[in-house]
Amino acid sequence: MQSLAIIGSQWGDEGKGKITDLLGQKCDYVVRYQGGNNAGHTIIVGDQKIVLHLIPSGILHDHCTSVVGHGVVFCPRAFKEELEDVQSSGVNITPERLKISENCSVITIYNKILDAQRESQGPVKIGTTGKGIGPAYEDKTSRKGLKLKDLLDREILEKKLRANMIEKEVLFKHLYNIESPSIEKEVEELFELGKLIKPFLADTFSMIDKAVENDKKILFEGAQGVLLDIDYGTYPFVTSSSTSAAGIYSGAGLPGKYVEEVLGITKAYTTRVGEGPFPTEMFCDLGEKIQTIGNEFGATTGRKRRCGWIDLPLLKYSVKASNITSIALTKVDVLSGIEELKVCVGYRYKGEEIDCAYPGIDLSQVEPILKDMKPFNDDFKSDEMSEELKEYLDVIEGAIGAKVGILAFGPERSQIKFIQNYF
Repeated sequence: MQSLAIIGSQWGDEGKGKITDLLGQKCDYVVRYQGGNNAGHTIIVGDQKIVLHLIPSGILHDHCTSVVGHGVVFCPRAFKEELEDVQSSGVNITPERLKISENCSVITIYNKILDAQRESQGPVKIGTTGKGIGPAYEDKTSRKGLKLKDLLDREILEKKLRANMIEKEVLFKHLYNIESPSIEKEVEELFELGKLIKPFLADTFSMIDKAVENDKKILFEGAQGVLLDIDYGTYPFVTSSSTSAAGIYSGAGLPGKYVEEVLGITKAYTTRVGEGPFPTEMFCDLGEKIQTIGNEFGATTGRKRRCGWIDLPLLKYSVKASNITSIALTKVDVLSGIEELKVCVGYRYKGEEIDCAYPGIDLSQVEPILKDMKPFNDDFKSDEMSEELKEYLDVIEGAIGAKVGILAFGPERSQIKFIQNYF
């Protein structure tokens, strides 16, 4: 196997960071291809916790080159802070080990301000992180945005930023009634940040092309999850990028090849942050218990994650939408020992029973069909699984048409069982 993609198969927060970290040990390149610093991958190394938002997880392995593809929207301020934090943890980050596409779109201070005002004053709350991700992708799509290479030339930077601000200034002054930093101030700050970023900039498309030609092993690291995809997700309560495997080809490139294995990272239950429908959400003490045991708080925002039973119709849809070939079931330990265990195997919707949450279905109108399962009490100290846990896995595999290739049962690197070999 030369290429593998790690994709979140739910609404994000499935535990992609640790899996990427472990499989990154076997790779030459780890490539991030979408999203921005609204993502948060937490990796536990011994007694140290490292949280990555922009820098790919491969940075923790000296032999691995970490690549930020052009599909990422890049916040220079967040990068500076993260670079300092990660380096202070003892991780060696050099321009040889970290490559950032010069064509990444830039998140400006104005993108962040607009994001915050829409969420606080707008008619519909999406539940964004307020990092400016959506507005930055809007700038990119409307062809008014900045690219990282623009930060290296003050004249070009100022010209493009002034053009970018023509509409935003009207919004700030006449719709949201707020003041914003001067263009001169933003130009100065971005130009200085450009000096910091310059050594890391590269033509990452050509780099990946050469890696493919030289049979290097490449891991693509996704952020968020399929159900937050701008096209495949539960719109409008989604993020602004292609979080599915499709985003690899538009946000990084894999010239002349296709991704051989798509690993869907799947929590043993379901969580969601922010707004939007959630068919299996639990409004009871057991839901709060799972939230507490699982430490379900966002790595980026600290927000509580809503908790519910695993939703197989949604998972089956994610498998189809992102061509997922196997799944990693994470946080299995959180369910071990609980007194009640259920699985959503279908929906009742408009007088019919369905087993796949295809687009067009109004998830706020479905009634989940819950199957009672025998609770399992595995302690994961041996390779043997209880019959109850085996049955739980069998139900999942049978419903979604993909095998469980990995079991994860804790935050440590060692708390994992590989059922299938990768790379």
